[in-house]
Amino acid sequence: MEPRGLIFDLDGTLADTMPVHYESWVDTLEPLGLTLDEDRFYALGGKPTVVVAQLLIDEAGLKLDAMELTREKESRYLDRLAEVTIIEPIAEVARTHRGKLPMAVATGALRDVAEQTLRLIGMSDWFDALVTSNDVTKHKPDPEIFLESARRIGVAPQFCRVY
Repeated sequence: MEPRGLIFDLDGTLADTMPVHYESWVDTLEPLGLTLDEDRFYALGGKPTVVVAQLLIDEAGLKLDAMELTREKESRYLDRLAEVTIIEPIAEVARTHRGKLPMAVATGALRDVAEQTLRLIGMSDWFDALVTSNDVTKHKPDPEIFLESARRIGVAPQFCRVY
């Protein structure tokens, strides 16, 4: 089946952000005496930062605000944004279909972080929709974000290809 719409994840798909996100977590957690193993970090990939923050807080038995920890981690990520690079094979798919098929980004990132990342990699105007963790109540691996992306680009989910 030829797709009628394309939906792309951002972190680790369009943009090689994961090493920068990991280092940002390490730098954020260190002053709190907490660690996040790299394998575990990658296993949590796709989950919104606030969900990961709450999980780490709960596991450590700390009385911290998850949104405050999220803001600190995302601030550190944005400070290192220049380290992010494009993932060319997937970018080429988007480049080839730009203006030919409706396309969306579906990301567990916060909206402002996703927008800044897309700007950095030169793709801020490539997509018809950007659906972030701010836009859904259920997060990956739940399909809500992909279904909402399909709705926003006006293509039935069964006719979308997701990267």
